[in-house]
Amino acid sequence: MRLAAVIALGFLAACASAEAPAPAPDTPVRSLGEILEQSPASDWRTVDQDNLIYMQLPRGRVIIELAADYTPNHAANIRALARAHYWDGAAIVRSQDNYVVQWGRDEADPRPMGEGVASLAPEFDRPRAGVDITRLVDPDSYAREVGFAYGFPVASNGQRTWLTHCYGMVGAGRGDTADSGSGAELYVVIGQAPRHLDRNITTVGRVLQGMELLSVMPRGTGPLGFYETPQERTAIASIRLGSELPESERVNFEALRTDSATFRDVIESRRFRRESWFLDPVGHVNVCNVQLPVRVRQ
Repeated sequence: MRLAAVIALGFLAACASAEAPAPAPDTPVRSLGEILEQSPASDWRTVDQDNLIYMQLPRGRVIIELAADYTPNHAANIRALARAHYWDGAAIVRSQDNYVVQWGRDEADPRPMGEGVASLAPEFDRPRAGVDITRLVDPDSYAREVGFAYGFPVASNGQRTWLTHCYGMVGAGRGDTADSGSGAELYVVIGQAPRHLDRNITTVGRVLQGMELLSVMPRGTGPLGFYETPQERTAIASIRLGSELPESERVNFEALRTDSATFRDVIESRRFRRESWFLDPVGHVNVCNVQLPVRVRQ
């Protein structure tokens, strides 16, 4: 038998042995809502207002959590730009169908960056060592292992780990060089997960609230979905750091800890769909198809 065939058979056997066993038929079926309702308070974390940016659009507000554990330098720069009110009067400049919505300032319309900078060394990935990943047993097309860490979807090759481009994830736009981005220009994934972007762009966070405002942006008429006229753009009134807002204007989020027992139950409920509607329980799940539950603390 050829070596390639032996390797392939070994890989398939490893995948098969790694599969999680199906739940026993008599195991009670809990909906996602029931799983979350029955979760202990200790399985939730308070989202730090210093890691939240609030983007005010004409139709409402978008709130983004920064992934400071994975991209600390970009998170710090985005905070500095928000404090400098850098994005006030900026605009949504691009909406590409099944791909991304992007926003920023025109080069012809500069604004002081305060303590922020225009370019940073990339933070495409970080060392795998020391990162506790709640792994999926399912194989992935793009990485040796995938799962969740610090509240975000991640992947790893065993040596390095990085954030994955799932729906609602936010990245820092750049030019042709790795250090040509800084978070001054941002985009959000609005379509099927473009995982080919993983490790090619610094991914800085995810949208917690207001995704419906971004996903329905009119599609751009130019190449790559860029708007060709100012009239097509959506103005950004402001982007503020949560910790700078008055208490009355903040949203106090709690996110389910991705290292918790409740989150592992969420994963299994998405892997084996045992609700009465499903004729086939599937038994597999993609890293971008596991919900990352968030709730507002009253």
